[in-house]
Amino acid sequence: MRDTVTDLVAFLRVAREGSFTKAAAQLGVSQPALSRTIRKLEERLGVQLLTRSTRSVAPTETGVRLMDTIGPHFDGIEAGLGELSEFSGRPTGHLRITSLEHASPWALAPAVSQLMAEHPGITIEINDSYALVDIVAERFDAGIRMGEQLAKDMISVRIGPPFRLALVGAPAYFEQRAQPVAPEDLTHHTCLSLRLPTSGGLWAWPFANKGRDIKVRGDGHLVCNTLGLMLDFARAGCGLAYVPEHVVEQDLAQGRLLRVMADWCDTPLQYHLYYPGRRQHKPAFRLLLDVLRQPQTLGSPGQST
Repeated sequence: MRDTVTDLVAFLRVAREGSFTKAAAQLGVSQPALSRTIRKLEERLGVQLLTRSTRSVAPTETGVRLMDTIGPHFDGIEAGLGELSEFSGRPTGHLRITSLEHASPWALAPAVSQLMAEHPGITIEINDSYALVDIVAERFDAGIRMGEQLAKDMISVRIGPPFRLALVGAPAYFEQRAQPVAPEDLTHHTCLSLRLPTSGGLWAWPFANKGRDIKVRGDGHLVCNTLGLMLDFARAGCGLAYVPEHVVEQDLAQGRLLRVMADWCDTPLQYHLYYPGRRQHKPAFRLLLDVLRQPQTLGSPGQST
């Protein structure tokens, strides 16, 4: 029975990670040993739990049913053990958070730094992605996104200080073009676009002025997947970039970039931490929430380029 429980833990880790290599590293065993463990478990149960290919590992239909049945019980055991760590005075636990390239240093990193300094037994994994990740299916404890992107069944908490966006271009870019003064003018400009992996579409730039809200999608002539790359192209005079204003403060001060349409970019934005309300949360996650809610831990800007 003890061996079966250990093997089931191994199966859950492989199925959730979709990788023998990642699961083996987390479990502290070799990949061949883990593969043998899963194979023996399948032989003992008389069913195939995982489909294997040279590129990926995924649970079979039977494997999914087993995950759904035993997963919550093992998660409950992990949460219960985590509860005990609170009484020891040395909280432990592993947190996984899906975030955004700019949100992580701007809104999350100050709180995480404080939490890990106060509770060194806690480990945190941050995965930056512009995809709208299903945090329940992907086994994340929480996610960070803008407010309008949150699912309705999620609890959300505002984190980090508000910030504004800035529309910028290099002086060389404007040598051949008039500076835009309204969103309609952007149809005559090269707008450096950001790809959103989940929808496959391009991020629509939000503008607001005197009660009028409008969103503009880039022309798609040059598409990036990071703010840093987008800014590199903007500095090179390839087009306009729409980015958090503090990210380009030095560029503006030193004349590498010029800001345009500032009156259309005055609406403050803020990130939200979101998480499922029905899940039993780890003590480590509750501690992170407490730190994020402390005003003194918010507002330590980071560099995202």
